[in-house]
Amino acid sequence: MSSDRPTPSSTAVSERMSRARRRDTEPEMMIRKEAHRRGLRYRVEAAIPGMPRRRADMIFAGAKVAVFVDGCFWHSCPEHTSIPRANREWWVAKLEKNQLRDRATDVHLEGLGWTVLRFWEHEDPLVAVDAVERAVRGH
Repeated sequence: MSSDRPTPSSTAVSERMSRARRRDTEPEMMIRKEAHRRGLRYRVEAAIPGMPRRRADMIFAGAKVAVFVDGCFWHSCPEHTSIPRANREWWVAKLEKNQLRDRATDVHLEGLGWTVLRFWEHEDPLVAVDAVERAVRGH
């Protein structure tokens, strides 16, 4: 199967997909703002050590904690996953590739002694930041 993008099923779909944010999504911003409010300082969209072209949504370098806020569609959330009917085979392969890349990133970081925290976009940001704070502050 080719990794080239398929022909969009409609102009409306093409426009909607082109507007999808890659960073600074609402769930990401809510988690970042709450973490900052609690006095946690982090880098945004920071490069993953030893993995060119891979980035974490938030990095706490001193504590070696990487945080990812995964979108339900792009990362195949078990509760909300959906696969478009148009170009279905391409989408199945694309979303599986995303999941494999996520797992490879987790394994790489954990191998370097990092804590990896992943949250779904629909999760409560306060609960997410509770977990981040415990990992970063060690309590």
